Amino acid sequence: MKRGKAPVVKEGGPMRIRKDDVVVVIAGADKGKKGRVIGSIPAVRKVIVEGVKLVKRHQKPTQQQRQGGIIEKEAAIDVSNVQIICSKCDKPVRIGGKKLEDGKKVRICRSCGEMLDLS
Repeated sequence: MKRGKAPVVKEGGPMRIRKDDVVVVIAGADKGKKGRVIGSIPAVRKVIVEGVKLVKRHQKPTQQQRQGGIIEKEAAIDVSNVQIICSKCDKPVRIGGKKLEDGKKVRICRSCGEMLDLS
């Protein structure tokens, strides 16, 4: 059996980009592409964005997926290469934090002050 290396845990505090955020890629081969975050890997500070960094994988047939072959899927990209899009400004913005009166923490747009967390 082949042994893989353990992922290097990166420092840098909590990730400000979460699942279901709409982001734009600001660096790399897919620069300028927009997409929704479909997953995040906080231990290595990476996110998986819909339609960005598509890679081809040779898939064997399994019981869940009867047909094998070459499939395209999204690969993880570093969180520093994406920026969240504010729904009010409709442009890539930096994220700030704010505590509400009830003690709840929310993310805010640094450009216009709009709350990014709708819940």
